[in-house]
Amino acid sequence: MINFHNLHKSFGANIAVDNLSLEIKKGEVFGLLGPNGAGKTTTVNLAVGLLEPDHGSVQIDGAGTPDSPEVRAKIGVAPQALAIYEELTAEENLNFFARIQGLTENRLKERVTWSLEFVGLTDRRRALVKTFSGGMKRRLNLAIALVHDPPLLLLDEPTVGVDPQSRNAIFENIAALQKEGRTIIFTTHYMEEAQRLCDRVGIIDHGKLLALDTVDGLIKSHGGKSVVIAERSDGEVRTETDDPLAELVRLQKQDKILRFRVESPDLEGVFLNLTGRHLRD
Repeated sequence: MINFHNLHKSFGANIAVDNLSLEIKKGEVFGLLGPNGAGKTTTVNLAVGLLEPDHGSVQIDGAGTPDSPEVRAKIGVAPQALAIYEELTAEENLNFFARIQGLTENRLKERVTWSLEFVGLTDRRRALVKTFSGGMKRRLNLAIALVHDPPLLLLDEPTVGVDPQSRNAIFENIAALQKEGRTIIFTTHYMEEAQRLCDRVGIIDHGKLLALDTVDGLIKSHGGKSVVIAERSDGEVRTETDDPLAELVRLQKQDKILRFRVESPDLEGVFLNLTGRHLRD
């Protein structure tokens, strides 16, 4: 559905995307993970044609580059910075963006109605957006991305700053959209989102693709060992191991185990192992 080939973009001395090559398959949910400043949003902006690459190319659905209006029509975008008009109602926002995409008359009405219902905002369709909660604004942002019925969705941090109910609703929206056959790419800082939703995950930092695989594949390759934490009469013992059960048997032979727990590798550990543990601002 989308092919990044040797994509490069820099801003002065800052390299935001560094020769990125990546193929996203039709119908998959793909997570793009990385620390602040890793190049995620720049990659999204290159994919939709908001930025021109210094070199390399982006191909959408075999139809060409996002320079073409016909190709851009295949893409729906929900940017991290909300792209909505707060002095308009939800319905007015959707009508405006649908008309930009060329929808008119019955098709426009049908898609606006569907989009509002899909994100659970039908009962607030005539309310001014400035009265909405953060979660409702995020859901409207998603509805705008969907109103012209695109096969490819790019969601940049779609759940940032929302309450648990709205986050769960967006999760359910993404799963439902995939069942319809749409391809979804989303960037996130939340490892549990990627672990729950993604068929594959790419981890980038300093504009480079560091790893690409299924969640299970990434954990196996980069997650490190399990950690056994056992409490005994002589105190707590922490041991890294590839075989937690054998390690518990060994510790039990040394001294009676009062309590224990096993911390298994997860996607957060993969992320930290690949991108480092120092703070990013």
